[in-house]
Order: sequence, then C-alpha cells, then structure tokens
Amino acid sequence: MAKKHTKLELTWIGKGDDPKLEPRILIEDPAKRISVPIPADGTATDDNLLIHGDNLLALKALEQEYTGKVKCIYIDPPYNTGSAFEHYDDGVQHSQWLSLISPRLKLLYKLLDKSGSIWISIDDNECHYLKVICDEIFGRQNFITSVTWEKKYAPKSDSKFLSESHDYVLAYAKNIEHLSLNRLPKTEKQTGRYTNKDNDPRGPWKPDNVLRNEARDYAIFPVTLPSGRQVWPPPGTSWRYTKEKFNELINDNRIWFGLNGDGRPAYKRFISEVSETIPSTTIWKYDEVGHNDEAKKEARVFNTNEIFATPKPERLLQRILTLATNLGDLVLDSFLGSGTTAAVAQKMGRKWIGIELGQHAVTHCYPRLNAVCEGTDPGGISKAVGWQGGGGFRFYTLAPSLLREDKWGNLVINEAYNADQLAAAMAKQEGFRYQPHESLYWKQAQSSEHDFLFTTTQFMTVEHLDRIHEEMKSGVDTPGESLLICCKSFQDACTHRYPTITLKKIPVMLLGRCEFNRNDYSFTIVNSPGLDSPLDTDVPVAPAVSDEELIQAIEPKASRVKPKKADDQLNLF
Repeated sequence: MAKKHTKLELTWIGKGDDPKLEPRILIEDPAKRISVPIPADGTATDDNLLIHGDNLLALKALEQEYTGKVKCIYIDPPYNTGSAFEHYDDGVQHSQWLSLISPRLKLLYKLLDKSGSIWISIDDNECHYLKVICDEIFGRQNFITSVTWEKKYAPKSDSKFLSESHDYVLAYAKNIEHLSLNRLPKTEKQTGRYTNKDNDPRGPWKPDNVLRNEARDYAIFPVTLPSGRQVWPPPGTSWRYTKEKFNELINDNRIWFGLNGDGRPAYKRFISEVSETIPSTTIWKYDEVGHNDEAKKEARVFNTNEIFATPKPERLLQRILTLATNLGDLVLDSFLGSGTTAAVAQKMGRKWIGIELGQHAVTHCYPRLNAVCEGTDPGGISKAVGWQGGGGFRFYTLAPSLLREDKWGNLVINEAYNADQLAAAMAKQEGFRYQPHESLYWKQAQSSEHDFLFTTTQFMTVEHLDRIHEEMKSGVDTPGESLLICCKSFQDACTHRYPTITLKKIPVMLLGRCEFNRNDYSFTIVNSPGLDSPLDTDVPVAPAVSDEELIQAIEPKASRVKPKKADDQLNLF
C-alpha cells in the first residue's frame, strides 16, 4: 500500500482573511515622464512603470494587464526584526507580518510567467516561516534554492551573541519544469588558474588529477618520467587511464611532468576545452555581489539628506537578473525601496515595473532612475556593463477609491473621477480592456471582438438606447455585437428592450464586491501587544494616505489624461 503524505500548512491568527481588493486604475503624471533616446544597440528600454502607492492595491491594478507576463520578481520586504526603520516599520507582530506578506505573494504568483521565478530577500526572523508560506503558494516542488548572501564584511564588536553577517534570498519558480536559469561567466580568478608553462600551441591549461580513488588492476602500472624515474599510483588508488591510453596522452603532450621532468604526472586540461560559464553557487560573498555599506553609498548619491535605511547593492541584483532573465524580459519589484532593482534592470536592458508606497518613490527612486536614463549615474554596475544611458519610464499613482462614503454613510461614485477615468475604472471592475473607439463613443472597452462596455453618468432613455442599437452590428452576416451599459439610472422600458444590450446601475452593481474607500494595506503598522513581540511605544505611526490627498494629486492632471489611441492606452489602466 502506498504511503499517504499529509500536507503541512502554516497557520496563524488571521490566515485566510485576505482583503477583497478594489481593482484600481493607475493614472500617469505626464510631467514626470522620462524619455531619453535609446542607444543603437537597443539595450535600453522605455516601456517601464514607476508606481507610487500601496503595493497590494498596485499589484491588483496590474493583475488584468500583466498576469503571466513577468519573468522575474525580486522583493525585499520588511524583515520584521523589531527595529523601526525610517522608511519602513519593520517590527510588526508575527501574525500580522504573515497576513501582510501572504496576499502579496498570491498576487505575485499570478503575475509570474510560467517560466519565471521570484527571489525574496529575508533574514532569520521570518525566513523559515516565509519558506513554508511560499511552499503553499508556489508549491514545494517549485523551490529552487536558499541563497546565503554575505551582507557584511566585518563582525560587529558590540554583538550580544554572534555577529550576524548574512541574509537569505529564497528563490521559487512558477513552474520548475519550465524554468531555465542562466550560468555565470567565469571570473578572472577562475580563468587565471590556466597558464602555459611549456608554451603549448593549444593555449593555456591547468594540471588535473590522473588518479582514481580506487584500485583497478588494469590501471596499476609504473609510469616512467622524462627524468628516468618510475612512479606508481599510491596504495588504494590507480591511474585513470589504461597503459595504452596513458602512452597515447604522453605522446600527445597531454601529460605534464613538471618543469624539470621529474614531477608526478598531471593531465593538461586546456581552457579552450572547458565551458566559459559556471553554475552559480548558493553562497554569495560580498566581494562578488556587494555588501550593505556599498549599497548605502550607491543610494546616498541620489539623496544626501535622507539616506535610505536598507538598500541592496546593485551587484546583488545584477547576479539575480543575470541568472533569472535575458535581454528584454520584464522584471517586477513591489518593495522598490531606493530603486535598486529598477536601476539595475534598466542598465541590463530589462523592462521593469517598480512599486513604492513611501514618499521616497519621489525623493529616492525618481531622481535615481532619472539619472540612470540620462546616463549621469556612474556608480553601481554602470562601468561593469558599459552603461551610457537611454530609455525611460512613466510615473503613475493609484487613483482614489471609485466609491466613497457620503455624509450619511452611503457609498457613492467618487466625484474626483472624470468621464474617462470612470469608464476605465468600470472596465477594470467588469474585466474589460479600456480601449475607446475612435468614432463610436459607446465602444469604450471590450472583452472580446464583439463584446463592449459603455459607462455613463447620464440618465439612459429609450431614445438614447435606440440610437446605440442602430449603430450595433446586427449579426445577420457576422457575429452580433453585445453591449453592457453601466449608468446611474435608466428608464424601466430600457430593461429588456434589446437582448444584446444589458443595463446595470452604478454604484449598486458594485456593492459588496470589494473593499471600497480603503487606501492603506501597507506594512506601516506598530507592534501590537501579544505573544510575539512587545508594544514599542517609540515607533511612529505613518499616517494613511487619504482620498482627499490622492484626489489633490490627480485632479490637476485629470484633464490631460484622455487616452483615445492605442498608443495612449497605458495612461489609464
């Protein structure tokens, strides 16, 4: 009888209570768009997104457009160490941390390409719990490895117990059967082992072992050195080759006996015969991929007044993107921090999406990525990859909630939305792609070639409905068109007037679908009293971003964001 395996799952208070997220639209700030001519080699990209807003809502906003399209995800979430950093509250209660990271991982899983992978920086505080959550979401069979990154180059003398010098990077595939990781180029240290002591015309070589760690009678015989001395394999071993093969290698000058011809034999392995690449190991030393101090120096260049507390070095991200991506692949970081992932992706010719909640999306990420595109960032990996600048990105903010509470507590349409934004938001709610027709105003969005959506705040009359129906294709010779109309109200006679037209009232049709009027799902939470950690009264609580603040951010630009062509459709999505 086959042994039955029991699936193990991690449980915690609040597990399963994932929020019902509102699928928001993203609104571009045209004044912050960066566009620099792309070099002739085509390595730079300009179809990139920098998103300022809550990363859970932003991931939900990306779901419709980018599901299954991201090749590599890197995230560096707060480690939950109990230390409050200036840019992240990094000391939430254990169960809260798990409840915060879990829904984000579920959305990230959806966004990954079937051949993609996710890489997560973490330390000992939550690493092992995170591993179990990832096993559940990504599948234990899709676990790639746990990398140990040496983040510090010297011990801390004031450490109470052991001086912590490493972090982890957990790596998972979307589907391990479709995963193909790249190899690393050999370093000068590795190729430097090859020399040419005898000026062999076949080029540099290094000595290799000619012994086998077991005794085989047919491979135990004396070998006569050029000096005349005979040597035997040590007891318990034998030569790797038969006597005939050994003589053949000697005649081909493939056996090295030392400069004076009296050394024990060694096989000459030529550099031209071995691969120029090697697989990555799971231990990444600071001299290979950088350390914390290096990362802070890189970030300090772009904001000397407010140094980001927990940046990662560009060389660390270069290693990950080298392994997990190729030129032109899409990279996503939903905890963008100081902008390292996006900066490295741009320099390596990858497309990128970066999401950051804090104000440092503007104070740190934006100036850094602007400098990268303009070629005025000489630091990080710029010299190593020959970066000269080029490409660009668009800057987006999350729209405010589609519905807000009026003074009586009723949910009503948010008046901050103009007609285009409302149509785009309703398209996302109904699973349509917002793509306004050039001439037919009621074809604002479509879910298929013949299925359309029209959103209006006007009262829908029979006369209006008749005019729309006259313009619709009847389906006599071709498949008929169908239309969903979302409006505030309509005449009763409109309800079943045409079988190919459905009418729904907003906001009634939206009630109960998701959590409207909520803008903050962030990690900005103070420790709660409980079994996991004490209440830290010194940690400041960052204020949630209100609808009013978001409205003020988008209203001055709303009139300029009116996508009517395919080229402009990313302005609202």
